[in-house]
Amino acid sequence: MTSAKLGKSTLAAEVGKVSTLGFWLRLGDEELFVAFDHFPWFRDASIAQLADVQRPSPDHLCWPSLDVDVAVASIRNPEQFPMVSRVGR
Repeated sequence: MTSAKLGKSTLAAEVGKVSTLGFWLRLGDEELFVAFDHFPWFRDASIAQLADVQRPSPDHLCWPSLDVDVAVASIRNPEQFPMVSRVGR
């Protein structure tokens, strides 16, 4: 007997409170702050665009409507990823 995978597996990712400094991102039981200083391409995004987040794997996030892909590690430890985009500055 064989088993087939039904449907596409998705991991939880949800945008919470948004402020002028950034936004909170819930990944399962973990909450992370995404600061606009480290991720300036989100600064001028609408709430709908920020909320359009997908988590195709535990270490990868994407915002299709913004054409932005981010490693979860870069949000957890932005100081370890010093290259910051100049977009929006």
